[in-house]
Amino acid sequence: MAGIMIFAVLFFVIVGIAMYFVSIYNGLIRLSRNIDKAWANIDVILKQRHDEIPKLIKVCEGYMKYERETLEKITAARTSCINAKTVGESSEAEGELAKSLKTLFAVAENYPELKANQNFTQLQGRVSHLESQIADRREFFNDSVNNYNIRIHQIPDMWVAGLLNMQDKELFKVGTEDKKDVDIKFDFPK
Repeated sequence: MAGIMIFAVLFFVIVGIAMYFVSIYNGLIRLSRNIDKAWANIDVILKQRHDEIPKLIKVCEGYMKYERETLEKITAARTSCINAKTVGESSEAEGELAKSLKTLFAVAENYPELKANQNFTQLQGRVSHLESQIADRREFFNDSVNNYNIRIHQIPDMWVAGLLNMQDKELFKVGTEDKKDVDIKFDFPK
């Protein structure tokens, strides 16, 4: 009878430990998948913004004859964004695109006909709205990454994460270049 009692206690302890391990594992996997989902949500908005940029450039080309460099920078930045593979590459490319768009909108102030163009104002409003949504989703992404990174370093989760070789995920960061003021220059013919 004592042997059965010891066996039952040992059985429940082993099952309890296994269930605890499974619950930690499931929590870490949920956090990891939420990071992937948050990044995919950012991609959806980025795709929408990238789709609007050619339209914006097309509208601007007719008015901004002397601002070819600005329009080319936007096109090159958009291409870099599309080709980015990692969070870091995307962060850098998206920062450059945002900076180029700010320059475009600032330069557009000097073209009253362009500012009066209904297509331009709609596209400018749409891109600005998308920028706001991107910022919100990046914040959610970074919150998700931060929660995951904290969990894989806390006891006892760190033991499970170590067994499963779970590593820190990369936060979306703004580069130092992106924190500088936008350099605006006008290329009017003399």
